[in-house]
Amino acid sequence: MAGEDDEGGDGSSAGDEPDWQMAPDSDSTFPEDAEKRELLREVAEEVRARDDSSEASQVSAFLYRVSDLYKEGEETSPAEIYLNMRHIMDIKAQGGLNRGRDE
Repeated sequence: MAGEDDEGGDGSSAGDEPDWQMAPDSDSTFPEDAEKRELLREVAEEVRARDDSSEASQVSAFLYRVSDLYKEGEETSPAEIYLNMRHIMDIKAQGGLNRGRDE
């Protein structure tokens, strides 16, 4: 079956739909770390402020999501962040959410 033996390790190959179940395994826990969280958020804001491109905005969003790992009570994981960002990148690669609707 296509995609099963691909070298990329993401469960997809050219032309196949991505396999959203293929995320990095992580049972890691991240202790509350306000200093690390604030540093990541400051960098995210600086990236967004220096460049108004969609790429800078995506990097900024990613850094902000990673900072959530260090917030007490936040229910997220590296795998959830990975899947979320991968989904966003796939949508961007396809031309956006509304691609094909107005045609």
